[in-house]
Amino acid sequence: MNIIRLALLTLSLACATAAVAQPPKRRAEQQQKRQAQANAPQGTAYRQFPTAQAMPEDAAWRRDLYRKLDLTKDANAVLYYPVTPQDGKENLFTYLFKLVLRGQVKAYDYKLDGNEKFTADNVVKAKEIMDRYHIFYESKDERVRVNDADLPSDEVKAFFIKESTYFDQHTATFRTQVSALCPVLMRGDADFGGELAQYPMFWVKMSDVAPYLGKLMLMGSSLNNAAMLSADDFFTTHRYEGEIYKTVNLQDKLIANYCPDETAVKQEQKKIEKELTDLQEHVWGRDSAYYARLKADSLAAAEADSIAAAGKAARTARRSASPSRRTTSARTTRVKSSSSSSGTSKAPKQSKTKSTKTKATKPKSGSGSGLSVRRQRH
Repeated sequence: MNIIRLALLTLSLACATAAVAQPPKRRAEQQQKRQAQANAPQGTAYRQFPTAQAMPEDAAWRRDLYRKLDLTKDANAVLYYPVTPQDGKENLFTYLFKLVLRGQVKAYDYKLDGNEKFTADNVVKAKEIMDRYHIFYESKDERVRVNDADLPSDEVKAFFIKESTYFDQHTATFRTQVSALCPVLMRGDADFGGELAQYPMFWVKMSDVAPYLGKLMLMGSSLNNAAMLSADDFFTTHRYEGEIYKTVNLQDKLIANYCPDETAVKQEQKKIEKELTDLQEHVWGRDSAYYARLKADSLAAAEADSIAAAGKAARTARRSASPSRRTTSARTTRVKSSSSSSGTSKAPKQSKTKSTKTKATKPKSGSGSGLSVRRQRH
């Protein structure tokens, strides 16, 4: 027993000597590491927010396009409200800008061509952004502080997003993934009849902000205020609505650059949307239930068209027949009127004749009896 105690004492002295012999920098690092482990949440308090599956570099097919999300629309309004943080809730721009301000997420400058460039030489600091767009902040000892009321959250009324639709041949699936976000500042004299000018502020990489967006909870329904979803789920499940303003093409042109007017722009946007849908249907085809439903709809439409055509033909026949009926009725009326008038003219002649005969055959009794009496007297 004494030998064991002596060995343990010797070992403890050796460990203490080794700890004292370590450099001060290493001892500080070990102490900081132990403190971080002690302060880290444990058990159910620790939550991880996994992101969507990354797009493979060797995708068999891919179509990249850019959309503009109007935050004043109902489908996207969940990203805009509340304008000012309240009750622990904040909108998407406020959340993103605070991540950039704390250095948790890198912001990349928005170039004139509108394309994102996620390189080290294109990184922009939060202070540069605030100086560029005249956002008030306080700086002390290279530390920047911004009040929530000074953030232009109410002026960020749109977002640019880059969206990639691709076919993953490894899993034989079609997927649509958002790869970049850009808040758009809208400023101008709208109160005096002017138009708002848009100022794209910066790009952020979706893969960088997705783990943080999993913690930003948004209202999922206006009818059920208890229904919540994360901002990452909002983009992953494509709950947003946005118009396509550009596709990646050889000449790097916006849709507005090669469409002459607004009507042509709308037609081009519908064409691109249809191309994406048609490609998926071409690859996967359609099941028998779809074709049965399509056949039933076609038969119903054909029947409705035939009924409508028959009704139209009947109405046309009635309209074409109505003038002859009116002419016939008019002629009949004229014939009847003429016959009635002729009958009326003949009736008085017959009555006159009868009355004359009556007068001739039946003379007055007074005159006849007088003549006979006078003849007897002579």
